[in-house]
Amino acid sequence: MNRIILLISFLSLVAMYQGHSQINPVLSKDKSDKEDLNYQVIDSSRLGTKSTTNKKIKDQKATIDLYKIISFENDTTLVDTTLSIKKEYRYNYLRKDNFGLLPFNNIGQTYNSLTIDFRNASTLPLFGARAKHFNYMEIEDINYYHVPTPFTELLYKTAFEQGQLLDAFFSNNISKQFNFSIAYKGLRSLGKYQRILSSTGNFRATANYVSKNNRYQARGHMVTQDLMNYESGGLSDEGVSNFESGEEEFIDRGVFDPILVNAQNILKGKRFHLEHQYDIVSKKDSTGHNILGIGNILSFEDKYYQFDHKNRSDYFGDAFRESNLSDRATLEYFRNRFYLVYSNNLLGNLSFNADYGNYNYGYDTVTFINGQIITNRIKGDVFTLGGAYQKKIGQFDVKGQFGINISGDFEGNFLNAGASYQFTDDLLLKANINTSLKAPNYNWLLYQSDYMDYNWDNTGQYRNISTQQLALELQSQKLATIAFDYNTITNYAYFSQDSLGNVKPFQDNATINYIRIKANKEFKVGNFALDNTVLYQKVLNGQNTINVPQLVTRNTLYYSNHLFKKALYLQTGVIFNYFTSYNMNAYDPLLAEFYVQNDTKIGDFPRLDFFVNAKVRQTRIFFKLEHFNSSLTGYDFYSAPHYPYRDFIIRFGLVWNFFL
Repeated sequence: MNRIILLISFLSLVAMYQGHSQINPVLSKDKSDKEDLNYQVIDSSRLGTKSTTNKKIKDQKATIDLYKIISFENDTTLVDTTLSIKKEYRYNYLRKDNFGLLPFNNIGQTYNSLTIDFRNASTLPLFGARAKHFNYMEIEDINYYHVPTPFTELLYKTAFEQGQLLDAFFSNNISKQFNFSIAYKGLRSLGKYQRILSSTGNFRATANYVSKNNRYQARGHMVTQDLMNYESGGLSDEGVSNFESGEEEFIDRGVFDPILVNAQNILKGKRFHLEHQYDIVSKKDSTGHNILGIGNILSFEDKYYQFDHKNRSDYFGDAFRESNLSDRATLEYFRNRFYLVYSNNLLGNLSFNADYGNYNYGYDTVTFINGQIITNRIKGDVFTLGGAYQKKIGQFDVKGQFGINISGDFEGNFLNAGASYQFTDDLLLKANINTSLKAPNYNWLLYQSDYMDYNWDNTGQYRNISTQQLALELQSQKLATIAFDYNTITNYAYFSQDSLGNVKPFQDNATINYIRIKANKEFKVGNFALDNTVLYQKVLNGQNTINVPQLVTRNTLYYSNHLFKKALYLQTGVIFNYFTSYNMNAYDPLLAEFYVQNDTKIGDFPRLDFFVNAKVRQTRIFFKLEHFNSSLTGYDFYSAPHYPYRDFIIRFGLVWNFFL
């Protein structure tokens, strides 16, 4: 019934041309991306002069500053067609800077995390198979658009053998009040090794609306996603020895036999999301504002993770059957939020919300093994209260947000409080405190599998995970951007191997202390630049449960200039990536999770990429020689134990924007 109500509400949104809003609109700020804001007015010969339907601007030039991207938090940035080093960092499968992430061999596989961020704003457990969620688009990842004319963006990039990556996006308006977008990111890549095929798809559609008197705003989206991978299990011990030998017969990576044959996993999900708000009182003038509004958020998500194995393998131990093994975990989650917002130029911006949530996680049947009954479902209702506050006084800005479960089987709460001060136009100081308490993820609490060792029921046995984080950040273009955070974690939950070598969930009841310091600074001399990002981190105790490299660095030396009477803008250079050796987490393909191991150290290998990027009109062209030093520095590079990192490869692609 909840699904039907939500679907009808979403279709009503489209029928009424609705959609432009946010969860707490009065708490948002209109800001731009300072790193990429060197936009220019688009040449009228390449840009339509009128909207498809909006008569008020039909004879006006549509400049780039009219094409707006609105985030989940309602921060507004502009469509940016420039070429910068930040665009090079974001030109990848995830379409965001992946510093601190180490990709596996094939595009579309998982990533090993070189650092951990313990910030949290959730009061409920997360769905498992976290290794497959790097490209899973959450509510916070969906943007909305406000454009005067049709806008299109196409991204293309070569993959690894028999495939490619394509992300196609289109946005338009039906009126000045109503905008919509539709997009699909698809990938297929065979890979250099046997049995590592990736095939993924992310479809999303958005709509946003604001009434002519600005009192009613609404927005919504629909997303469907499927992320499938063949799983090889990595290299055997003999394969590792042959790989590291560097002998010519093993340079063709297709000769390595996989540990697993006919094994694959898939994560699929669909989500319907609607937010809308009506301002009961709306008074805005040059002296201030006074706004009182009520709003509602409806969200329903249905997702599942499935592991299929045609024939049993000793890699995972004994099983209930010898062939056609299949594990499937599902989660249905419905949320209905009602909120009240009040904004006043004297008091600031306040909001209060009451949430009802219904969750249903688990499996189709009950399992009985070793005298223990493994239940099949974790389901129930939860009621949550929350609120937020934001106030700016001169150069001082303070904000906070909290949430707490007041009813239901899961205890949980979080508090985010922060303040910032703008000393000068170039110098900004931020401070933030984050605390949270919530249950471990669902697959720690309950898991069922056709493999006997992958069955457990820990419901009612695990303590809630408690985290506290103190963060400071100094932002300055002239000096540097420096971020520091100190974290304490109690009852940390993780996967590791037991005494028999089986991967199981564990919990460390001690308190772990973890610090990080990250600095970024770019130096420019003429047309040359050196961009540096360095991360230092240390686990003060709990080294056997949280393993991270002590140093992670990325340094880019590049040259930029206009050529051919400024018809072409060129950037070319070398990117150096490095992290120190440490006990890197291993990967379990059945769980699609990383687990802690303390036997094998990985790291201390440099990765060098040479790139040539160019911009012609509204097209950005990317050409890269990835890991060109792979044969020079030794074959000891891995993304996880038994999973080699990528060899030298040449890749290219482009991002093409159309304005009609």
